[in-house]
Amino acid sequence: MSILNPLKIAYKAIKLHKVRSGLTILGLMIGVVSIIIVINLGSGIKTFILNEVSVFGSDYVQIEVKVPSTSKNGSDNAMGMASGITITTLKFEDAKEIGKHPNIKDYYAGIVGQDIASRDGEHKTTMIWGVNASFFNLFNAKIEKGRPFDEGEDSSQDLVVVIGSELSKKLFGQEEAVGRKIKIGKKSFQVVGVMEKQGSTFFMDMDNATFMPAKTLQKKVMGVDHIQFITAYLKNPSKAKETASDIESIMRSQHKITDPNKDDFAVTTMEEAMGMIETITGGITLLLAAIAAISLLVGGVGIMNIMYVSVAERTYEIGLRKAIGATNSNILWQFIWEAILLTTLGGIIGVITGEALSATAMFAINKYGINWGYTFSNFGIFLGVGFSVATGLIFGIYPAKQASQMEPIEALQKQ
Repeated sequence: MSILNPLKIAYKAIKLHKVRSGLTILGLMIGVVSIIIVINLGSGIKTFILNEVSVFGSDYVQIEVKVPSTSKNGSDNAMGMASGITITTLKFEDAKEIGKHPNIKDYYAGIVGQDIASRDGEHKTTMIWGVNASFFNLFNAKIEKGRPFDEGEDSSQDLVVVIGSELSKKLFGQEEAVGRKIKIGKKSFQVVGVMEKQGSTFFMDMDNATFMPAKTLQKKVMGVDHIQFITAYLKNPSKAKETASDIESIMRSQHKITDPNKDDFAVTTMEEAMGMIETITGGITLLLAAIAAISLLVGGVGIMNIMYVSVAERTYEIGLRKAIGATNSNILWQFIWEAILLTTLGGIIGVITGEALSATAMFAINKYGINWGYTFSNFGIFLGVGFSVATGLIFGIYPAKQASQMEPIEALQKQ
């Protein structure tokens, strides 16, 4: 009964001061909601990115251009184009050499650009993928109408394209696109195929994209002789690390590089890519959760202030209870229970509200075609409620202790 009596008194005090208690709960609830939403959305980001990466398959090694390091330890390497520098050393000859490796079953390579696709007054900005013909099989890019271009058309730099389903609708409406002509920039191309609807892949709108032979894009559109990437598929994915090391050696031999710090390329396995993604998304989630925790700290300060006000308002009550036999422990536990009840209630309401808002947000995101699944995070619930209760105890114990140490005579005289 020595524990239950202070609990009952604390409960009555909370009911008696509904507005004050409600504001305290609201402050804590906002903090818990913030943490729940941040962790759930962070988990959703991670799942979304990993799903997007998996579209490309899990049995490949990616080779991309890289700005060579200018430092001895190679710490300032940057990928792709940086500081206005364009790396033009990656060639199709490199891809052919990589394709000879015994653990490489096939590859595709190419370059990406952007231009205006037009027909009969209709215009659409389109991302242009210049790739060799094996892309369509390896990327699992299905053709809805017509056919993909072949290696012969790539070698002869034919002006042929495969277009995305939405681009076809934009330029041709309900008309048949296959066999018709469109303009890319100032050149006229024949449409040989229309892709099935694919949606967005890694924030790239594949349904409005244009695919043409890599050499056609190189020579007749962009006027270059380099490529930007090589995607090599493995016969035995368990040997990805060893194969990546061999590819690095092949590339250094091709580019006549003796110092690894001067590499103008980067070789990445799927496992390494996943590891980098998990590290980045995990760091972002923790950072956002730390920011959200500030809301809980603010709520904790609010609890301390309210507890001090409560002690000041009930000084006479404290003195009277101690005069008729209440111990310091009774008074201490009365105010501690108030803090526990308020913070626990704020935590529970915050969890329910946070999960509901997270589910609503993810449902809305999915409606826009982004595959962002809802994730129920036990860690988020533990962190939200645990932080809430801990905040209440940390900020509530000191005022409670001050109240319990009051002398009865002094407390009664303050009324």
